[in-house]
Amino acid sequence: MAIVYIGIGSNIGNRRANCAKAIEELKSKGITVEKISSMHETEPWGLKEQPKFINMAVEAETSMSPEELLSVLKCVEKNMGREDAVKWGPRIIDLDILFYDDVVINMEHLQIPHPLLHKRDFVLLPLSEIAPDKLHPVLKKTVIQLKEEPACD
Repeated sequence: MAIVYIGIGSNIGNRRANCAKAIEELKSKGITVEKISSMHETEPWGLKEQPKFINMAVEAETSMSPEELLSVLKCVEKNMGREDAVKWGPRIIDLDILFYDDVVINMEHLQIPHPLLHKRDFVLLPLSEIAPDKLHPVLKKTVIQLKEEPACD
């Protein structure tokens, strides 16, 4: 079983309910959720002119490969009504693989660890609650060390 960290975000509709529903959907797909961070209201990143987000993170176990997990996350997003209209734009739900064990993958459609997680406070804040000592396999810094560094956009 792999230990995975998944970022969850929503800024359309009932943001908190959307995030909670996403966790239930993950569980229904056979993903064992072990830890759940608090929900944090955060400013949008990338495209600033949109509603604030609710962001959180979960630690989970799965027997799925990284590619299978990505496919499940995309399916959950679609089933919850996500439509990709604008890059970094408003969304009912956003699910990102942050870490998958200590695996490093650099493919066009899948990058693990998430390539921007170290630059995003909205990811590092909830992730630091549930995995402060998780070591980034590329940057060789823990989540808490990354969180304490000055933010760069």
